[in-house]
Amino acid sequence: MARPDKAAAVAELTEEFRSSNAAVLTEYRGLTVAQLKELRRSLGADTSYSVVKNTLTRIAAKDAGVAAFDELLVGPSAIAFVKGDPVEAAKGLRDFAKAHPHLVIKGGVLDGKSLSPAELTKLADLESREVLLAKMAGALQASLTNAVSLFAAPLAQTARVIEALRQKAEQDPTVLRGGAGTPVAAEPEVEAEEQSAPEAAAEEATPEVAAEESTTTEAAAEETTEG
Repeated sequence: MARPDKAAAVAELTEEFRSSNAAVLTEYRGLTVAQLKELRRSLGADTSYSVVKNTLTRIAAKDAGVAAFDELLVGPSAIAFVKGDPVEAAKGLRDFAKAHPHLVIKGGVLDGKSLSPAELTKLADLESREVLLAKMAGALQASLTNAVSLFAAPLAQTARVIEALRQKAEQDPTVLRGGAGTPVAAEPEVEAEEQSAPEAAAEEATPEVAAEESTTTEAAAEETTEG
């Protein structure tokens, strides 16, 4: 490969490392061209699977700050560059390797962290982003339903209490004035009239009392004179 072509290949690989969420290094020795095409289809549109040259890949990885593949770039190598969900890509590689043992997963890198083959297997065992989002949506919906029930219950209870009071008031209007069986308090005007009655009576009786006192005095004077 000519030097300009090598430089272009290194630059392309460097950009793949930098723009990917994860990268998985594999050995594909023994796989046919048809099987490689099948693998690419199984990984989906968000993951590219490329056969690479070890020397150029080592340079590109170094330029991108990836040190996970330094000791693993031996033999026929191909890298899965993951730009979508790393869990889905790990599942696809794991399942394909089970069906085609010639595919060997050698290691990977996820968000700058090196992953061993065992760690990649654990990653594949996780639930995918879509499943987690679906579960989260279900949990949020359940929480909202519970919240609505909590708010609706007191309102329903209050409505029942108000309706019971309304029915009770129709049967016994004194309920609205202090409860059933509670005497109705005297109105202020009635109390005022009751208080003014003794005063009026006293005023009406005063002239008569004065007249009687006057008559008694005059009679006593006459008796004194006659004596």
